[in-house]
Amino acid sequence: MPLRIGYVREHFSSPLLQFAQADEGRTISLVECPSGTGQLISRLTKNEIDVAIALTDPLISGIANGSEAYKLIGSYVKTPLNWAVVAGKDSTYEKISDLKDTTIGISRIGSGSQTMAYVMGFQQGWSSESMNFQVNNDIRGLIDSVNDGSTSAFMWEWFTTKPWLNSGEVRFIGSVPTPWPSWLIAAQTSADADALKEFLTTLSSYVRAFDSAESRATKNVDFIRAAFSYNEEDIKSWMKTVGYFPECANLPKDVILETLDVLKKAGVVKAPEGGFTLDKFINPKVVKLT
Repeated sequence: MPLRIGYVREHFSSPLLQFAQADEGRTISLVECPSGTGQLISRLTKNEIDVAIALTDPLISGIANGSEAYKLIGSYVKTPLNWAVVAGKDSTYEKISDLKDTTIGISRIGSGSQTMAYVMGFQQGWSSESMNFQVNNDIRGLIDSVNDGSTSAFMWEWFTTKPWLNSGEVRFIGSVPTPWPSWLIAAQTSADADALKEFLTTLSSYVRAFDSAESRATKNVDFIRAAFSYNEEDIKSWMKTVGYFPECANLPKDVILETLDVLKKAGVVKAPEGGFTLDKFINPKVVKLT
């Protein structure tokens, strides 16, 4: 039975989409999760997917906050994610500091949009207890909320949101890059280890091909334009900022430890007495810590 791979249909997923096209359902079956990492984690918990390619911070904070439904099995994108801070087209908010004590839109509880709002608040000196959120499910709901005034702003990946900026439907009032590599891979604890290792090995080959200098200079632009209808200028700008881990089954220890350190300071997780242990976060039958 093919592994059910949960993913967000964004440009970051291009190597996975190329893998799936060639695989034709033999070893993997893609399950789109348009609401983002919060939805991916929910589907892992409900046994609706076997694997999630998702944002680093919610995956790690979910385990740190007690989830036993999944473990980290690998790495994906090694560069930071640049989160745009997005306000309504006619709102009065002009900069991030204007958002203090307002209601921030998020896709789901525990999502990257919420985690990064806490990080933004930490950087601004706001207490996590003072931050207010409204769940709006997906990008459409988030855009509607900043324009009807029910929220002040939301955070979403810069290039994914840029089409709505270009159309004049929203404004960008700032950005907050993640202080960690942006995407990791997690799987249900009950998923077959051999199947997971085979998946990671094959995915790595597509990641290396996509990340190569030759592909960056030629076919990547055409693929992303066809798959996502982005304009060529935005695709080329994004390609200059992104890098992938060449071996998806390897995971640097520092990614987990340094992410936990920031999340603790932002009030997203609380360390147990004696601190966190790396074993809590990984499936050692699949991933190799480096």
